[in-house]
Amino acid sequence: MLRFYTMRQFPAKQPGHMHDAGHTSAAVVRAWLVHAYTASGAVLAFVGAWGVVHGNEQLALAAMFAATIVDSTDGVLARAARVKQVLPDVDGARIDDIVDYITFVFLPMMLLEASGGLHAGIAWPVIGVVLLSSMYGFVAPDAKTADYFFTGFPSYWNIVVLYLLLFRVPPAVNAAILFGLSALVFVRIGWIYPSRTPTLQQLTLALGLVWAVAIAVIILRWPSPPHWIAIASLVFPVYYIVLSLVLHSRRAAR
Repeated sequence: MLRFYTMRQFPAKQPGHMHDAGHTSAAVVRAWLVHAYTASGAVLAFVGAWGVVHGNEQLALAAMFAATIVDSTDGVLARAARVKQVLPDVDGARIDDIVDYITFVFLPMMLLEASGGLHAGIAWPVIGVVLLSSMYGFVAPDAKTADYFFTGFPSYWNIVVLYLLLFRVPPAVNAAILFGLSALVFVRIGWIYPSRTPTLQQLTLALGLVWAVAIAVIILRWPSPPHWIAIASLVFPVYYIVLSLVLHSRRAAR
C-alpha cells in the first residue's frame, strides 16, 4: 500500500535504496523498464481472458504464448539491468510470481473449461485442485533451488492445456492428467530451469527456440495446424522431462 509523508515525516534516504545516488538515472530507467516488461504479463492475461470470454480460443492461446516468451526472457534482462541492486525496494520476483500464476495457472484453466475440455460435473473440483496445488507450488520455500531447479511440477498448465486442446484429448482423460500433475506439485522432483540450469544449457535453449517457433506456427494455424508440426513440437517437452528426471536422479544420488 502506498504511504504519503509530510516533509517532516519523510524518512531519510538509506544507502542502497531505490534512488541511491550511486546509480545513474539511465540505470534506474532500465530497471523500471525491465519490471514493466515482467508486469506486462498481467496485460497479456487480461487479453487472454478477454479471448476466453468472447470465444476467441486462438487469441487466448496467443496471449498465453506471449506471456511465456516474456517469462522466458525477463530474467536475463533483469540480471543484465541489475534490478535488485538498482531498485532494491521493488521485488521483481514477486511481480513474476503473481504474473506467472495468472498466466500459467488461472488463464489456462479458464480456457480449458470454456473450450469444453472438462465434463461439467467435475470441472470445478478439478480446476479447484489445480488452482490450490499450484498456489502451494508457488509459495513453497523450496520452489526454486540454489542450483537452478524447480521443485515439484512447475505449473506449466499453459503448455499442458495447449496440448490437451491441440490433440483433442477426451474430457475424462484431461481430468486424470490434471489430477496427476497436481499431485506431482508435491513430489520433490527437480525440474530444470531452462535459462539457468547449466547442464546442456545450450542444447536446451536451442531446442526451446525451435519449440517456440513450432508453437507460434501451431497457434497461427489454429484450430487446424499441420499434424506433423504438432507431433514434432513434442520433442522439446519430452527432452525437458527426460533431462529433468536424469539430473534429479544424479542429484538424489549425491
